[in-house]
Amino acid sequence: MTVQDETTASEGILLSDAAAIKVKTLLEQEGREDLALRVAVQPGGCSGLRYQLFFDERSLDGDVVKDFGGVKVVTDRMSAPYLGGASIDFVDTIEKQGFTIDNPNATGSCACGDSFH
Repeated sequence: MTVQDETTASEGILLSDAAAIKVKTLLEQEGREDLALRVAVQPGGCSGLRYQLFFDERSLDGDVVKDFGGVKVVTDRMSAPYLGGASIDFVDTIEKQGFTIDNPNATGSCACGDSFH
């Protein structure tokens, strides 16, 4: 892996079209255009790490920002290496509704559904 590959991987979070549409709809309902979707990895869960997705108006030093059709996705510099290549989707089926994260960097999973998997 070259240095450029590492940089690309650390900035490589992806937002599906369905997820971008859902985020845009939620922001319109809030009436806020100044918010971004922040994706972070935090300690916790049964496998040691868990994801956090929330709207944020802050801009932190070292943030990685990507734009998906007017939807800003922000990752802090500590979380970015864990999320390189991860994709966020929105699922709306009979069985499940919500955002899902598919992360090729994850090495384990657990049944609780709240952990880094």
